[in-house]
Amino acid sequence: MADANLTFNTPENQTIARETLIALLNVATDTTTPKWVPVGIRVSDSSAEYEWSLETIQDILGNTYSTMKKPTVTQSFDDWGMTAGDEALLNVWNDAVRKQDAQSLANKDMLIVHKYAGTNPTAMFAERYNACALQLTSLGGAGGGNMSASLSVTYGGERTTGTASLAAGAFTFNADSEL
Repeated sequence: MADANLTFNTPENQTIARETLIALLNVATDTTTPKWVPVGIRVSDSSAEYEWSLETIQDILGNTYSTMKKPTVTQSFDDWGMTAGDEALLNVWNDAVRKQDAQSLANKDMLIVHKYAGTNPTAMFAERYNACALQLTSLGGAGGGNMSASLSVTYGGERTTGTASLAAGAFTFNADSEL
């Protein structure tokens, strides 16, 4: 799929549901056999932010030119409601709170699945980042309420594009082949 033009896998003129953009964390200890689990269960609002490092200059003739770099992509998951069985949050909590293991938190394997885009609805566009930085930025909540956490993810390392498929509730990633 590396050079194929992708389409949105929805009927024409239909809006695209937010639930079709999913961030997943590999909670397996072995990256060759990943176990992808969703990040942000019970989070009501989360968007990826793209920082392109735009630089604009005006030359001596009055012409304006701009340059950009590849983006730094960050995503926040605020008020992540803590529940037993949330494997992604438990993975982050163990590294951030119990161990305070900054090295592990700066080298997480993440997958972004764009269920709404691809060459067909079963070959969803996906991008894998092998060295993401996950920062637990808050933990707690209001008295008498529920525990929640907030997380900031900076997608980093090598970016590999490909397709994701979903079978029996589990995601599988297939990297694009080299040209």
